[in-house]
Amino acid sequence: QENPYLFTYRNSNYSSSTDTSNTKETSQERSYGTNIPCFDRGPSDTVPVSVHNLKPADIQVIAALGDSLTVSNGAASKPHDVLDVLTQYRGVSWSVGGNENISTVTTLANILREFNPSLIGYSIGTGKETTDNAALNQAVAGDHAEDVPAQVRRLVDRMKNDTRINLQTDWKLITLFIGGNDLCKFCHNPIHYSPENYTYNLQIALDILHREVPRAFVNLVTVLSIASLRELHASENNTCPKLLMRLLCPCVINPEDNSNEFKKLVYFNRRYQERTRQLVESGRYDTTEDFTVVIQPFLMNVNMPKTQEGLLDSSYFAPDCFHFSQKSHSQAARALWNNMLEPLGEKTHNQQIEDEIVLKCPSEAEPFLRTYKNSNYTYPNQTSNYGSQLLCEDRSPSSPPAASVHFLKPADVKIIAALGDSLTAGTGIASDNILDLGAEYRGLSWSIGGDASLENVTTLPNIFREFDVMIVGYSTGTGSEKDSNAFLNQAVPGAQAEHLPAQARSLLRLMKTDPRIDFSADWKLITVHIGGNDLCNYCKDPDHYSAVNFVRRIQETLDILHKQASALKLSWHSSLYCLVEVMDLLPLRQLFVDTQVQCPTYMADYLCSCVLTGEENSPNLTMVREATRAYQLGIQRLVESGRYDTHENFTVIIQPFLQNLKIPLGQDGHPDVSYFSPDCLHPSQKGHSQLAKALWNAMLQPVGQKAELFDFKADIVLDCPTQNKPFLGTYKNSNYTYPPVEPTNEPIENWGSDLLCSEQAPSSRVPTSVHELQAADIKVIGALGDSLTTAVGAKATDLQTDWRGLSWSIGGDGTLETQTTLPNILKKFNPNLFGFSTGSSKETAGFNVAERGATARNMSAQARELVELMRSSSKINFKEDWKLITVLVGGNDLCQYCLDEETYSVQKYVKHLQDTLDILYEELPRVFVNMVEILDISGLRHIAASSSGCALTAKNVCPCFLNPKENSSELQEIKRVNRDFQAEALQLINSGRYEEREDFAVVMQPFFRNTLLPLDSNGKPDLSFFAADCFHFSVRGYAEMAMALWNNMV
Repeated sequence: QENPYLFTYRNSNYSSSTDTSNTKETSQERSYGTNIPCFDRGPSDTVPVSVHNLKPADIQVIAALGDSLTVSNGAASKPHDVLDVLTQYRGVSWSVGGNENISTVTTLANILREFNPSLIGYSIGTGKETTDNAALNQAVAGDHAEDVPAQVRRLVDRMKNDTRINLQTDWKLITLFIGGNDLCKFCHNPIHYSPENYTYNLQIALDILHREVPRAFVNLVTVLSIASLRELHASENNTCPKLLMRLLCPCVINPEDNSNEFKKLVYFNRRYQERTRQLVESGRYDTTEDFTVVIQPFLMNVNMPKTQEGLLDSSYFAPDCFHFSQKSHSQAARALWNNMLEPLGEKTHNQQIEDEIVLKCPSEAEPFLRTYKNSNYTYPNQTSNYGSQLLCEDRSPSSPPAASVHFLKPADVKIIAALGDSLTAGTGIASDNILDLGAEYRGLSWSIGGDASLENVTTLPNIFREFDVMIVGYSTGTGSEKDSNAFLNQAVPGAQAEHLPAQARSLLRLMKTDPRIDFSADWKLITVHIGGNDLCNYCKDPDHYSAVNFVRRIQETLDILHKQASALKLSWHSSLYCLVEVMDLLPLRQLFVDTQVQCPTYMADYLCSCVLTGEENSPNLTMVREATRAYQLGIQRLVESGRYDTHENFTVIIQPFLQNLKIPLGQDGHPDVSYFSPDCLHPSQKGHSQLAKALWNAMLQPVGQKAELFDFKADIVLDCPTQNKPFLGTYKNSNYTYPPVEPTNEPIENWGSDLLCSEQAPSSRVPTSVHELQAADIKVIGALGDSLTTAVGAKATDLQTDWRGLSWSIGGDGTLETQTTLPNILKKFNPNLFGFSTGSSKETAGFNVAERGATARNMSAQARELVELMRSSSKINFKEDWKLITVLVGGNDLCQYCLDEETYSVQKYVKHLQDTLDILYEELPRVFVNMVEILDISGLRHIAASSSGCALTAKNVCPCFLNPKENSSELQEIKRVNRDFQAEALQLINSGRYEEREDFAVVMQPFFRNTLLPLDSNGKPDLSFFAADCFHFSVRGYAEMAMALWNNMV
């Protein structure tokens, strides 16, 4: 537990005006002074000319830029004196304050004064930046990154106008720390305070310094992890002014935990840090020997300080609990000093403020302030080359020209084209910020881009251009599919499978009308890649995005190409690269669940909600995982059916290398985002290069031996055609035989069952209690209900006849060996059972009084009819025979609910059931009533979506369930009513209303409560269980119901 004790002053972290806190303090902290253990405090023998040979004592001028944390608002304020936080205590500022000396006030300036007592520029006392006391501390309270250039301008002017400073020869140390106010307000204007704008403003400021201030060492202190401030606000064990904290920093304090707003804050915070690092590591400020900028990251992962008891320690903060107290300023100064002496690549980036920080000293071996050069540190390459080498010797075309697609060499391909979505359109490939993600870098696209050459841009066309420089169709530059430079790249961002046919038609039109293309003679290579957007939306509308629909849309597209293109080789990819199973985990989720990765988690819902959001193993993720595999299998069966191998000039090849995706990891074990654009969903140019190489190699691999794994980080070497295998791989030149298509299962005429019960005898004497009733004791069977009980559709093509003899709960046609019904099961126990239906006429209905179209309000009339039939029958002993009556009703009530909510309300439904049961309870002796719980009818939507015929018919049969749009309020309402029908009926049964009689029982049989839709081997609804209207059951479906009911009963 967080606070297992009775609260006391000590464990409450309560501080009075006389300061009785028991926080971790050393003697140096109490006085805020520091001991410096350094012996060598002398300057260089001669004034250094290189910033990389700068000793602490060589620093002659100190300055600072930033906001209120450098201004030191409230640093020396007394506890609880919130108004005094307005005072700017510049003399104790961590990076530039010069009050007193190091023995009483620890600041970076006071540390440096121990090395060079003549240091100038530090601030003293209090006051604004315009006062003399401020000196070269030109930080301004409340400033944002956009204000720093103006601060730099004032600083430069002050240095130029200060007669004590020789601007050209004096070495200057300038510390810049900014960003807290940007993060505190970013949610009010995310574009204005974007990481890109933040960094751009820093760049402007640093550019001025670089241009106008020689001999300068600039500390760029990374913005701190500001989210920890929320802990202080949330804690009840302090006297922080919570309202003021919310006013000072609303975008940090106000968001709910784990909300998108909070995730966006964390993302912006990390991107501020990351883009700052990238700016410095670009080498922009290392063009001369006398100037450098060094990132000091000690605050990057700082946590909220705590007391010995583990409580948040507010003594490190000013009375507003937002700004630093002098205690924190002292610690920050020590940590900054130590950072300056640590080599690049080894700097502390998680300094904890409550730790005791011992000052480091320059050593004889390493006497200088550390820079990239004297740290032997190499900045990561900012201008990566994504080119490749192709070492193929034979690059010649076929001679004579290829007449068959199965004997096609790379150099034979004259035209290259592509269809698909944003991956092929090139979304975000060269983007360096979120705002640029609307750009389509088509010239860099893996399968169709043609910018530059293979030497520096790896794409499939650039590889093919090594075989034939005259190949056409590739896209260049940026723009949409309508721009001329897109050429035959007709992919559209956001496209789904349903949009592919239109893309195919556009492509054919372009190829037929372009004078550079001989449509009838040129061999064409078309890469089709789609499905990501379908899967990203799958959970929102499983019917629309079903595997059946997906495959049908692909088939329509391929049929268009197959029919109209005369000499066409088509390269098809079976799965979208980002949605394939990897150890039962949808791979790209790694980028969004790893908190150490700088990805825009707040955009997960927008980017791909069905995959990137939700808990592991949630229903949505399970659905998507299964749908992914179903998509893959469906496309595989389509291609392997031979549908597109009817001519020698056309084929479709599945390139399955994206079937299993391996997310790249960095040396730290976290996902390597350099392979992705800023949204962490689309690949960067680095990722596209790998995709292009994998695609090329897959095209050369024989069918049946193609790679089914894509590893972003793999060292992929471009393969070459060989003398033995000079052609692009097809099923024919691979000697591959497609597996036979599974034959369609013919309807099974016999839906009988085996009954393996050894004990089938009745009770030794006729029981008087329903609770001692055995199956063989039942003499009479009856049923109430609607068309499901009259068995409409049992003969699948006939919807006009009531096939009562096949009814699951009351039909008696045939025997159990040929037809499974409840009476046929019971006849195994009592061959003299009476009351079951036979045939299809009313005269042979027996005690089946159900009527098609019946609703709950018709049940009481059916109950009275049943009572009279039984009472008047000479075939039964009305008083002595045990009777089994099955009731199922409610489907028609639900299907018509939206048309008359009052008539078909939950309350009316239950009242009608009660009236019905009351009649049976009052009129019939010796009765066991099966009350079958109404099915979960939502499965009908999946069935209706499985074929156009189903959709039309079923929507007329059940409009209130099938007409509403997915996620609509109407659909949510009818689903709620469905559940309420189930719950309220169960409550009626369990109310005790029918428990006074020993010879009467009503039992809820709930096998329909969570209805699972039967699927065929293709993963689509198995319509053999359903009638032609896709609403009623076939004889097979009714047989399954009978077995489920019997099993429920026993």
